[in-house]
Formats: sequence, structure tokens, C-alpha cells
Amino acid sequence: MSIWSNDISPFEAGGAPAHPAGGGPIGEKPPALRHASAETGWKGELVLEFARADGRTVLAHRHHRGPLLVQRPFYPEDGGACHVYLLHPPGGVVAGDRLRVRIRAGEGAHALITTPAATKIYRSHGPRANQGHRLRVEPGGILEWLPQETILFSGARADLHTRVDLIGDGGFLGWEILCVGLPGSGAPYDQGSWSQSFELWRDGSPLVLERTRLGREPRPFRAPWGLGGYTVVASLLCATSHPEAVERVRAVLDASTSGAEELVSATQLRDALVCRYLGHHAERARRCFVRVWEVLRPIFADRRACAPRIWNT
Repeated sequence: MSIWSNDISPFEAGGAPAHPAGGGPIGEKPPALRHASAETGWKGELVLEFARADGRTVLAHRHHRGPLLVQRPFYPEDGGACHVYLLHPPGGVVAGDRLRVRIRAGEGAHALITTPAATKIYRSHGPRANQGHRLRVEPGGILEWLPQETILFSGARADLHTRVDLIGDGGFLGWEILCVGLPGSGAPYDQGSWSQSFELWRDGSPLVLERTRLGREPRPFRAPWGLGGYTVVASLLCATSHPEAVERVRAVLDASTSGAEELVSATQLRDALVCRYLGHHAERARRCFVRVWEVLRPIFADRRACAPRIWNT
């Protein structure tokens, strides 16, 4: 099966090098990466294509290189939706890593993608880490992109990019949750730089373009026009224009948040609903977005929510 064209640069030929540093528990200080060169990191690629066959969605094509894998598909709900868990065995992203994920939901296919654990991006004194996701949904297809949070350690230098392309009436709901530093462990994000984008397109026209770029300048982290002192920033995008969706979501957000401790919003654009979250706890952000997903799934996917089993472990 041919792979669709995209604007993500291909990886160099050859095997991936040994990883320069492993990933330990969240509270463990990551190893220093002194004078790392661009050749020290992983060059990882994962390509998944889903297709409708025999009344359910199957993983019709899978290709990987480097430290990106998937577990076998799960089918925990009626209707044949395919649940897949993305795996990154090294446990963390370090200087020079270049990881690419490309996912395609074919016509009529329905895939739900999540991860079993948070993604950790460790500090770097040299090259930047780069993680890119290119997601495509064909007519009649549905893709749910529900990863657990990404944690930026202080000193991390990283670029994180996700682009979703919908063709025809392709459906999508996805979120991205970013934790800036580990203030609860006495390790705030006080050095480094990062950029992040989350884009939703339909038939070549942009529906939502979210972009963030922050560096060493401290004001954007504290100012009301920036992060306002919050350390968890998250966005949820859903391709829907249902007239009642935004009011239902706002009701859920009002019931799920705690005033000044976190800020939330829901905005209905022409063909997309956008939720934004600012707070201090990734678990609360994820719980909030799960409740929004439970409200929206019957609207955009015509089926009730069925949480991935891995969320219960």
C-alpha cells in the first residue's frame, strides 16, 4: 500500500544509533547531555494506516524505524473501532532526537490512538529535539488522537508539531497537554526554549492554527497575556459545527474546574470546536478533556465514549 505524500522530511537511511540517555522516573534527575551532536539522538519513524474491512477497522499497514512501536490493536467496543497504543521504549526524548509519526485513517475507518505514559523531554545543552505528527483522515473516517501529557524538563530545547488533514467529511477529535517543568518536584522550567503547533485543516483550508514559541525571556511565563504563571497548557480540537456542542461542553467545563486554580474556555469556530486549558496539574487537565470527549463523541462519531483500557492502569 502506498503512503500518502507529506511535507515531513524523510529520515536518513540506516539504523538508529544507540540512545545516548535513558528515561528514568519523573522525580529522577535526567542525565546531563553535554556538547551533544545532532548525530547522537534517535531518528525514529512510525507509519500507521487504518482501513475498514469485514465490519471493523484494521491496522492495514505498519512501518517503524527506531524507537517507535505500537501494541496490537484492541477492540473494546461495538462497531469495530480500533484502539492502538503508541510506545516509545526509551522512556524520554533527548537532545538531537527526531521522531516522526504519520497516521492515516482510510475511508470509513475509525481509529483511537493513545499512549500508555507521559512523554518526557529532557534538558539539552546542544541540539534541539524534534517531534512531529502528521495525521490524515479520509472521507467517512474518524481519528481520535488522545495522548497522555508531554513533560518539558527545565533546559529542554524542543520543537513539537502536529498537523491534522481532513478530507471531505473526515472526523477528528484530539488533544495535546503540555507540562512546563516539574514545579511540584522543585524543578520549574527556568531555562531552555520550545515551540509547539497544533493545526487542523480540511481539504487544504485551515480550520485551526495554534502556535506557541517561548524561550528564556521570563515574562511570557508569568504575564496574563502569556501563561499567567500556569504550568500546564492544553488544547482540544474537534471537527464539528453541531449547534449545541459548545454549550454542552461549557457546561461540562464549568462542572469540572475549580475557578482561579485553572482557566478553561470553549470556542465554536466555523467547522471546529476549540477547548483551551491553563492550570497546574496534568491529571486535572486530562480528566477535564476526557469529560469533554465523553460529551462530544456521540456528536462527531455517533457513538458513546469507550475509554481505552490503559487509562485504568
